[in-house]
Amino acid sequence: MRAAVIASSWHRNPSVCWTFRGVIGSGYDRDPSVRQDGGVTYAPPPAPRPLPADATGPGLAFHRLVFARQRRGWWTPLVTGVFGVVLFLILTTLIGVVMAIVSFASDPNGDPYVIIDQLTSFDMRNPTMLALILGSIIVMWPCYLLASFVVNGKRVGLMSSVAGRLRWRWMLLCAAAAIAVYLVITALTYLLPAEESSGANLVAPEDNPAFVGTLLVILLLVPFQAAAEEYVFRGYLMQTVGRWLKHPAWAILLPVPLFVIGHLYDWIGQASVAVFAIAAGWLTWRTGGLEAAISLHVVNNIVAFGFSAFGLSDANATETSIMSLVSSIVMIGVYSAVVELLWRRGDGRRTLRLTPAPEPVYAPPVYAGYGAPVPGYGQPPVYGQPPVHGQPPVYGQPPVYGQPPVYAQPPVDPAPQVPNAPAQAGTPAPRWGEYAPGQEPTADPAVPDERRD
Repeated sequence: MRAAVIASSWHRNPSVCWTFRGVIGSGYDRDPSVRQDGGVTYAPPPAPRPLPADATGPGLAFHRLVFARQRRGWWTPLVTGVFGVVLFLILTTLIGVVMAIVSFASDPNGDPYVIIDQLTSFDMRNPTMLALILGSIIVMWPCYLLASFVVNGKRVGLMSSVAGRLRWRWMLLCAAAAIAVYLVITALTYLLPAEESSGANLVAPEDNPAFVGTLLVILLLVPFQAAAEEYVFRGYLMQTVGRWLKHPAWAILLPVPLFVIGHLYDWIGQASVAVFAIAAGWLTWRTGGLEAAISLHVVNNIVAFGFSAFGLSDANATETSIMSLVSSIVMIGVYSAVVELLWRRGDGRRTLRLTPAPEPVYAPPVYAGYGAPVPGYGQPPVYGQPPVHGQPPVYGQPPVYGQPPVYAQPPVDPAPQVPNAPAQAGTPAPRWGEYAPGQEPTADPAVPDERRD
């Protein structure tokens, strides 16, 4: 449609082509409706998409940070999730193939069901398989990072906090608080009477030839495994819900069932996982970032895997005691209170305030809408129009018949001129084109009458 308008305008006004080029170069090739420039009407650029009220007022909380990204449409969380799941399935399939090859290589005549059980359980005596299982969880992090970058655009640091990055000092402070709380609560727990438990699956360090390798895998990979889960369940899911629902309670509570389903425990264990998920979501919203939740998750998992490596617990157990649930609730509650106290003593920043984009200023294109050009000698011609040269210089008027030619007048003397005496009465004025008659000689008053004779 726009091409037809330009083509029809070209025959009426060739300068439209130049005007259209100027408009294209200026970025105002919009649908015609408002402004008239060189025979074609152009509309000013559309106004920027309005931001939500909390973005320019109190600021965006963590679950609303999608609105601060380059692309923030309602569809972006869905496309990000689909893209991330596809990447995750591809990578986990490759890791599963590697794990199967390693299992068959170690025991070519092994039972396939035993091999499948090894692929889905934590074996403290096989650090290679433990690393592959943890790695299959860790890959969720880069999958989400890449999917968010492709769909939402730049500023991927907003996946971590309102500061646009991981606040390392704050995360280390939270990690120190989590370690202190876990040490105190765990020490108090061991003062209570111990419950009877089956020790069939416990592996003592002296019975584990790969104890050092297993311990290194736990210390090196478990932090990344815990962080990956937080980025998905507290990062992606909370910001997905926050893109559609403003109240933080929805973003905190709705992802909890998905996190609980991912942990195969009995109802007591799943209740403990639900309490953990709610606390992690609240801490993420309260502090404006994932640092506090990551610290809690990392310390919790390192303690759990560490106890299994030292033969104090079974990492594959699915039954949980009431005492474990109570200690977990107390531990999480005390840690949340300590983090709240530390946060209030710090800067307390938990929102991101955006400045609304200014209204675009319409800049008219070059050589359009300014009227006819001013003639000037040597001016280059305008494309589509004949060249306009300057006027020839004026050196003097052509002569009038009966009068000598008039040339340029000499410069006027700034000195004052004496006015001429008035003409004597009785002398007729000559007509136009005739010479004035000569005057008769008059008597010189200075000569006496006797000398005239």
